[in-house]
Amino acid sequence: PPQIMNISSDITVNEGSSVTLLCLAIGRPEPTVTWRHLSVKEGQGFVSEDEYLEISDIKRDQSGEYECSALNDVAAPDVRKVKITVNSKNTGVSVGQKGILSCEASAVPMAEFQWFKEDTRLATGLDGVRIENKGRMSTLTFFNVSEKDYGNYTCVATNKLGNTNASITLYGECQKPGC
Repeated sequence: PPQIMNISSDITVNEGSSVTLLCLAIGRPEPTVTWRHLSVKEGQGFVSEDEYLEISDIKRDQSGEYECSALNDVAAPDVRKVKITVNSKNTGVSVGQKGILSCEASAVPMAEFQWFKEDTRLATGLDGVRIENKGRMSTLTFFNVSEKDYGNYTCVATNKLGNTNASITLYGECQKPGC
């Protein structure tokens, strides 16, 4: 029967990155391997009929679960899943509105999060922002966005094995047509 021997781990990447997932299977006859994106509507989800799934310049709507299926005519297919999380690169918010930047990191042991604007570390309660950490997700909320809030932010996730970071730009969203 078909058996998946090796499959990529869950992964968190920044928008615009390239991602390659691998799914190796054995069986006699040689199984056919397909990748399917589970987060899209039924029937549209097949993304690769190959052991490798390559996504270049990944977008937010390509995040979610990807299912690898190994099938031959001997027995039921072997099916495994991989989750891709895509961190957004930028968020548009108008002055006076609420803005939320979010950052997710899959880490064992669990990561601790810090937020920076340029080189300054941000803290809850300062300048009308709130930082909330829940499990593998951290959010930075602006209750009343002003011009000075626009710019580049970095989320840093750290555990005792190392750290990783993602940059997100908060920019002004224009309300008038034609701009």
